[in-house]
Amino acid sequence: MWFNDFMRFTTVVETNLSSLELVRRGKVRDVYAVSPDRLLIIATDRVSAFDCILGSPIPQKGILLNQLSLFWFDMTKEIVPNHIIESDVCRFPMSLVTHTDLLSGRSIIVRRTSVIPFECVVRGYLTGSGWKEYRTSGSIGGTRLPPSLVESDLLPEPFFSPATKADVGHDINVDEAYMEKKIGSDLTHRLKNLSIAIYAKAAAYALERGIIIADTKFEFGLDGDHLFLIDEVLTPDSSRFWPLNEYRRGRPQNSFDKQFVRDFLEVSRWNKKPPAPALPPDIISKTRSKYLEAYRLLVGRELSLGENSASCCGHDNI
Repeated sequence: MWFNDFMRFTTVVETNLSSLELVRRGKVRDVYAVSPDRLLIIATDRVSAFDCILGSPIPQKGILLNQLSLFWFDMTKEIVPNHIIESDVCRFPMSLVTHTDLLSGRSIIVRRTSVIPFECVVRGYLTGSGWKEYRTSGSIGGTRLPPSLVESDLLPEPFFSPATKADVGHDINVDEAYMEKKIGSDLTHRLKNLSIAIYAKAAAYALERGIIIADTKFEFGLDGDHLFLIDEVLTPDSSRFWPLNEYRRGRPQNSFDKQFVRDFLEVSRWNKKPPAPALPPDIISKTRSKYLEAYRLLVGRELSLGENSASCCGHDNI
Protein backbone atom coordinates (compact mmCIF):
# COMPACT_ATOMS: atom_id res chain seq x y z
CA MET A 1 0.00 0.00 0.00
CA TRP A 2 1.34 3.43 -0.91
CA PHE A 3 0.29 6.55 0.88
CA ASN A 4 -0.54 9.76 -0.93
CA ASP A 5 -1.19 11.74 2.23
CA PHE A 6 2.47 12.71 2.42
CA MET A 7 2.05 15.02 5.41
CA ARG A 8 1.66 12.06 7.74
CA PHE A 9 5.31 11.04 7.35
CA THR A 10 8.32 12.37 9.19
CA THR A 11 10.69 14.53 7.18
CA VAL A 12 14.28 15.50 7.84
CA VAL A 13 15.33 18.64 6.01
CA GLU A 14 18.49 19.47 7.92
CA THR A 15 20.38 17.95 10.83
CA ASN A 16 22.30 19.72 13.55
CA LEU A 17 24.26 17.29 15.71
CA SER A 18 26.08 19.81 17.86
CA SER A 19 28.23 17.15 19.53
CA LEU A 20 29.88 16.23 16.21
CA GLU A 21 31.94 18.14 13.68
CA LEU A 22 29.96 18.91 10.53
CA VAL A 23 32.26 18.01 7.65
CA ARG A 24 29.96 18.85 4.77
CA ARG A 25 26.34 19.64 4.00
CA GLY A 26 25.59 18.56 0.44
CA LYS A 27 22.46 18.83 -1.65
CA VAL A 28 20.97 15.78 0.10
CA ARG A 29 23.47 14.42 2.65
CA ASP A 30 24.85 15.82 5.89
CA VAL A 31 28.27 14.42 6.80
CA TYR A 32 29.78 14.42 10.30
CA ALA A 33 33.07 13.22 11.72
CA VAL A 34 32.61 10.40 14.24
CA SER A 35 36.36 9.84 14.66
CA PRO A 36 39.49 10.72 12.65
CA ASP A 37 38.86 7.79 10.29
CA ARG A 38 35.06 7.40 10.46
CA LEU A 39 32.23 9.52 9.07
CA LEU A 40 28.50 9.58 9.76
CA ILE A 41 26.48 10.18 6.58
CA ILE A 42 22.82 11.15 6.95
CA ALA A 43 20.54 11.12 3.90
CA THR A 44 17.98 13.89 4.39
CA ASP A 45 14.73 14.42 2.51
CA ARG A 46 15.99 17.50 0.68
CA VAL A 47 15.33 17.69 -3.05
CA SER A 48 17.48 19.56 -5.53
CA ALA A 49 16.88 20.50 -9.13
CA PHE A 50 18.78 22.77 -11.48
CA ASP A 51 21.52 22.91 -8.84
CA CYS A 52 19.24 24.44 -6.20
CA ILE A 53 17.79 22.89 -3.07
CA LEU A 54 14.02 23.22 -3.37
CA GLY A 55 11.67 24.67 -0.82
CA SER A 56 9.91 21.35 -0.16
CA PRO A 57 11.27 17.95 0.92
CA ILE A 58 10.05 14.53 -0.20
CA PRO A 59 9.07 12.71 3.02
CA GLN A 60 11.34 9.73 3.81
CA LYS A 61 13.21 10.09 0.53
CA GLY A 62 16.47 9.90 2.50
CA ILE A 63 15.51 6.55 4.00
CA LEU A 64 14.72 5.16 0.56
CA LEU A 65 18.01 6.41 -0.94
CA ASN A 66 19.99 5.00 1.95
CA GLN A 67 18.29 1.61 1.96
CA LEU A 68 18.53 1.22 -1.82
CA SER A 69 22.23 2.13 -1.74
CA LEU A 70 22.82 -0.48 0.97
CA PHE A 71 21.09 -3.06 -1.24
CA TRP A 72 23.44 -2.30 -4.13
CA PHE A 73 26.53 -2.00 -1.93
CA ASP A 74 25.87 -5.53 -0.73
CA MET A 75 25.25 -6.86 -4.25
CA THR A 76 28.46 -5.35 -5.66
CA LYS A 77 30.86 -5.95 -2.77
CA GLU A 78 32.48 -8.89 -4.58
CA ILE A 79 33.39 -6.57 -7.45
CA VAL A 80 34.81 -3.80 -5.29
CA PRO A 81 34.84 -3.17 -1.52
CA ASN A 82 32.76 -0.28 -0.25
CA HIS A 83 33.11 2.22 2.56
CA ILE A 84 30.28 0.89 4.77
CA ILE A 85 31.33 0.21 8.38
CA GLU A 86 27.89 0.03 10.00
CA SER A 87 24.30 0.65 8.91
CA ASP A 88 22.42 -0.64 11.95
CA VAL A 89 21.71 2.34 14.18
CA CYS A 90 21.52 0.02 17.19
CA ARG A 91 25.22 -0.68 16.72
CA PHE A 92 26.26 2.94 16.40
CA PRO A 93 28.52 4.44 19.11
CA MET A 94 26.92 5.35 22.43
CA SER A 95 27.59 9.01 21.65
CA LEU A 96 24.85 8.83 19.00
CA VAL A 97 22.20 7.01 21.04
CA THR A 98 20.22 10.20 21.72
CA HIS A 99 19.81 10.64 17.95
CA THR A 100 18.53 7.12 17.28
CA ASP A 101 15.09 8.16 15.98
CA LEU A 102 16.61 10.73 13.64
CA LEU A 103 19.33 8.42 12.29
CA SER A 104 17.46 5.14 11.95
CA GLY A 105 17.09 3.99 8.36
CA ARG A 106 18.72 7.05 6.83
CA SER A 107 22.30 6.96 8.09
CA ILE A 108 25.52 4.96 7.80
CA ILE A 109 28.93 5.04 9.40
CA VAL A 110 31.65 4.77 6.81
CA ARG A 111 35.38 4.60 6.35
CA ARG A 112 36.86 8.02 5.71
CA THR A 113 38.59 8.05 2.34
CA SER A 114 40.30 10.49 0.03
CA VAL A 115 37.61 11.12 -2.57
CA ILE A 116 38.69 10.78 -6.19
CA PRO A 117 37.62 14.05 -7.88
CA PHE A 118 35.71 12.48 -10.76
CA GLU A 119 32.21 11.16 -11.29
CA CYS A 120 32.57 7.73 -12.91
CA VAL A 121 29.60 7.84 -15.26
CA VAL A 122 28.54 4.76 -17.19
CA ARG A 123 26.05 5.14 -20.02
CA GLY A 124 24.10 2.20 -21.38
CA TYR A 125 21.72 4.31 -23.44
CA LEU A 126 22.06 7.58 -25.34
CA THR A 127 20.31 10.20 -23.24
CA GLY A 128 20.86 13.32 -21.15
CA SER A 129 24.08 15.26 -21.66
CA GLY A 130 25.47 12.33 -23.68
CA TRP A 131 22.66 12.70 -26.21
CA LYS A 132 23.21 16.47 -26.38
CA GLU A 133 26.93 16.01 -27.00
CA TYR A 134 26.33 13.29 -29.59
CA ARG A 135 23.91 15.48 -31.56
CA THR A 136 26.56 18.19 -31.78
CA SER A 137 29.73 16.18 -32.38
CA GLY A 138 28.76 12.55 -33.02
CA SER A 139 30.81 11.60 -29.98
CA ILE A 140 30.79 11.48 -26.18
CA GLY A 141 33.88 12.59 -24.30
CA GLY A 142 35.90 12.58 -27.52
CA THR A 143 34.95 9.01 -28.49
CA ARG A 144 33.17 8.65 -31.82
CA LEU A 145 29.93 6.68 -31.86
CA PRO A 146 27.99 5.16 -34.77
CA PRO A 147 26.39 7.93 -36.89
CA SER A 148 22.82 6.61 -36.98
CA LEU A 149 21.91 6.55 -33.28
CA VAL A 150 18.71 8.19 -32.06
CA GLU A 151 17.68 9.49 -28.64
CA SER A 152 17.42 6.76 -25.97
CA ASP A 153 19.16 4.19 -28.20
CA LEU A 154 20.91 1.26 -26.58
CA LEU A 155 24.64 1.88 -27.00
CA PRO A 156 26.76 -0.85 -28.61
CA GLU A 157 28.32 -1.47 -25.18
CA PRO A 158 28.36 0.28 -21.79
CA PHE A 159 30.25 3.53 -22.23
CA PHE A 160 32.55 5.05 -19.58
CA SER A 161 32.10 8.80 -19.56
CA PRO A 162 33.87 10.52 -16.64
CA ALA A 163 32.93 13.96 -15.41
CA THR A 164 34.56 16.45 -13.10
CA LYS A 165 32.98 16.82 -9.68
CA ALA A 166 31.48 20.24 -9.08
CA ASP A 167 30.47 21.52 -5.64
CA VAL A 168 28.53 24.30 -7.36
CA GLY A 169 26.95 24.08 -10.81
CA HIS A 170 27.02 21.22 -13.27
CA ASP A 171 29.59 18.46 -13.57
CA ILE A 172 31.54 18.69 -16.83
CA ASN A 173 32.01 15.70 -19.14
CA VAL A 174 35.67 14.99 -19.90
CA ASP A 175 37.55 12.32 -21.81
CA GLU A 176 39.69 9.55 -20.37
CA ALA A 177 42.87 11.32 -21.46
CA TYR A 178 42.00 14.27 -19.22
CA MET A 179 41.28 11.95 -16.33
CA GLU A 180 44.58 10.13 -16.87
CA LYS A 181 46.50 13.41 -16.71
CA LYS A 182 44.91 14.22 -13.37
CA ILE A 183 45.03 10.87 -11.54
CA GLY A 184 47.20 8.61 -13.70
CA SER A 185 46.44 6.00 -16.34
CA ASP A 186 46.52 2.99 -14.02
CA LEU A 187 43.91 4.38 -11.63
CA THR A 188 41.79 5.66 -14.52
CA HIS A 189 41.71 2.25 -16.19
CA ARG A 190 40.95 0.56 -12.90
CA LEU A 191 38.04 2.90 -12.22
CA LYS A 192 36.73 2.43 -15.75
CA ASN A 193 36.78 -1.37 -15.51
CA LEU A 194 35.18 -1.41 -12.06
CA SER A 195 32.47 1.07 -13.06
CA ILE A 196 31.50 -0.89 -16.16
CA ALA A 197 31.50 -4.17 -14.21
CA ILE A 198 29.21 -2.74 -11.53
CA TYR A 199 26.90 -1.22 -14.10
CA ALA A 200 26.72 -4.42 -16.16
CA LYS A 201 25.76 -6.52 -13.14
CA ALA A 202 23.19 -4.02 -11.88
CA ALA A 203 21.68 -3.37 -15.32
CA ALA A 204 21.18 -7.08 -15.99
CA TYR A 205 19.56 -7.54 -12.57
CA ALA A 206 17.28 -4.53 -13.00
CA LEU A 207 16.21 -5.52 -16.52
CA GLU A 208 14.84 -8.80 -15.18
CA ARG A 209 12.69 -6.73 -12.83
CA GLY A 210 11.30 -4.36 -15.42
CA ILE A 211 13.70 -1.45 -15.04
CA ILE A 212 16.23 -0.14 -17.55
CA ILE A 213 19.22 1.56 -15.95
CA ALA A 214 19.96 4.03 -18.73
CA ASP A 215 22.98 5.54 -17.02
CA THR A 216 24.44 6.04 -13.59
CA LYS A 217 27.39 7.56 -11.78
CA PHE A 218 29.72 6.12 -9.18
CA GLU A 219 32.13 7.71 -6.75
CA PHE A 220 35.27 6.14 -5.38
CA GLY A 221 37.71 6.94 -2.60
CA LEU A 222 41.18 5.83 -1.59
CA ASP A 223 42.40 4.80 1.84
CA GLY A 224 46.11 4.44 1.24
CA ASP A 225 46.40 2.12 -1.73
CA HIS A 226 42.96 0.58 -1.15
CA LEU A 227 40.08 1.62 -3.42
CA PHE A 228 36.49 1.80 -2.16
CA LEU A 229 33.08 2.45 -3.69
CA ILE A 230 31.55 5.36 -1.74
CA ASP A 231 28.65 7.81 -1.45
CA GLU A 232 25.39 6.45 -2.94
CA VAL A 233 24.93 3.68 -5.49
CA LEU A 234 22.32 3.20 -8.21
CA THR A 235 19.53 5.31 -6.75
CA PRO A 236 16.95 7.42 -8.62
CA ASP A 237 19.06 10.44 -7.64
CA SER A 238 22.29 9.10 -9.19
CA SER A 239 20.81 7.14 -12.11
CA ARG A 240 18.18 7.18 -14.81
CA PHE A 241 15.69 4.36 -14.27
CA TRP A 242 13.23 3.75 -17.10
CA PRO A 243 10.23 1.38 -17.06
CA LEU A 244 11.03 -1.42 -19.51
CA ASN A 245 7.44 -1.83 -20.66
CA GLU A 246 7.25 1.81 -21.78
CA TYR A 247 10.63 2.03 -23.54
CA ARG A 248 10.63 3.30 -27.13
CA ARG A 249 13.80 4.43 -28.89
CA GLY A 250 13.83 7.80 -30.64
CA ARG A 251 12.19 9.81 -27.87
CA PRO A 252 12.58 10.82 -24.21
CA GLN A 253 11.51 8.19 -21.68
CA ASN A 254 9.37 8.21 -18.58
CA SER A 255 11.49 7.64 -15.50
CA PHE A 256 11.52 6.75 -11.82
CA ASP A 257 13.05 10.00 -10.64
CA LYS A 258 12.42 13.74 -10.21
CA GLN A 259 10.82 14.27 -13.62
CA PHE A 260 7.56 15.51 -12.09
CA VAL A 261 9.61 18.08 -10.17
CA ARG A 262 11.56 19.21 -13.23
CA ASP A 263 8.40 19.46 -15.34
CA PHE A 264 6.68 21.60 -12.72
CA LEU A 265 9.68 23.93 -12.41
CA GLU A 266 10.04 24.28 -16.18
CA VAL A 267 6.52 25.71 -16.53
CA SER A 268 6.73 27.83 -13.38
CA ARG A 269 7.96 31.40 -13.39
CA TRP A 270 11.02 30.51 -11.32
CA ASN A 271 14.27 31.89 -12.76
CA LYS A 272 16.23 28.83 -11.54
CA LYS A 273 18.14 30.89 -9.00
CA PRO A 274 17.86 30.69 -5.18
CA PRO A 275 15.54 30.79 -3.42
CA ALA A 276 13.77 27.85 -5.01
CA PRO A 277 9.99 27.59 -4.79
CA ALA A 278 7.98 25.14 -2.71
CA LEU A 279 6.41 22.20 -4.51
CA PRO A 280 2.65 21.52 -4.65
CA PRO A 281 1.45 18.51 -2.66
CA ASP A 282 0.52 16.54 -5.79
CA ILE A 283 4.04 16.91 -7.26
CA ILE A 284 5.56 15.74 -3.97
CA SER A 285 3.18 12.78 -3.82
CA LYS A 286 3.77 11.70 -7.43
CA THR A 287 7.54 11.96 -7.11
CA ARG A 288 7.53 10.00 -3.88
CA SER A 289 5.41 7.27 -5.43
CA LYS A 290 7.88 6.87 -8.31
CA TYR A 291 10.78 6.46 -5.89
CA LEU A 292 8.83 3.89 -3.89
CA GLU A 293 7.87 1.97 -7.02
CA ALA A 294 11.49 1.75 -8.14
CA TYR A 295 12.49 0.47 -4.70
CA ARG A 296 9.75 -2.18 -4.71
CA LEU A 297 10.67 -3.47 -8.15
CA LEU A 298 14.41 -3.61 -7.46
CA VAL A 299 14.46 -4.87 -3.88
CA GLY A 300 11.42 -7.10 -4.16
CA ARG A 301 9.49 -5.60 -1.27
CA GLU A 302 8.01 -2.28 -0.31
CA LEU A 303 10.01 0.11 1.80
CA SER A 304 9.03 -0.19 5.45
CA LEU A 305 7.85 3.34 6.13
CA GLY A 306 8.19 2.92 9.88
CA GLU A 307 11.94 2.39 9.71
CA ASN A 308 12.79 5.87 10.90
CA SER A 309 12.12 5.10 14.54
CA ALA A 310 13.87 2.58 16.71
CA SER A 311 14.48 1.72 20.33
CA CYS A 312 17.90 0.38 21.05
CA CYS A 313 21.17 1.08 22.74
CA GLY A 314 24.32 2.21 20.96
CA HIS A 315 27.58 0.34 21.27
CA ASP A 316 31.08 1.75 21.11
CA ASN A 317 32.17 -1.00 18.72
CA ILE A 318 33.20 1.24 15.82
